[in-house]
Amino acid sequence: MNQTTIVPYLFFGGHCEEALDFYKNAVDAQVEMMMRFSDSPEPPPPGAVPPDFDSKIMHASFRIGSSLVMASDGCGGESTLGGFALSVIPVNKEDATRMFNALADGGTVTMPLGETFFSPCFGMLKDRFGMEWMIAMQPAEQV
Repeated sequence: MNQTTIVPYLFFGGHCEEALDFYKNAVDAQVEMMMRFSDSPEPPPPGAVPPDFDSKIMHASFRIGSSLVMASDGCGGESTLGGFALSVIPVNKEDATRMFNALADGGTVTMPLGETFFSPCFGMLKDRFGMEWMIAMQPAEQV
């Protein structure tokens, strides 16, 4: 039986490829598919994207663990993000620390990584692309 799913779709305002490379190292993202505007079998409608966007990412999909995420450079202009974060649930504190520190490089830590009443290792940050992240290990009894 097929199920309806929700997949986050992220827009990076011209920085998608850079973001994907960053996430490969930071959270072990595995890029499954990447199509540039120049690879499209049909040209975009006139004026839909800036003329210098041929080499930009029209659509990409990647996995972090078993989770699917999609991304694009968008159609020009800056992207605006707000009201949500991507939450990563690492398997141990070493992975949590590695991912948190990698994502924080060039970003802003909004809550340092540490133990909380609800998690043995939790932290929040905004990465260099403006994406909000939560690193949240599950308590041992929930793993």
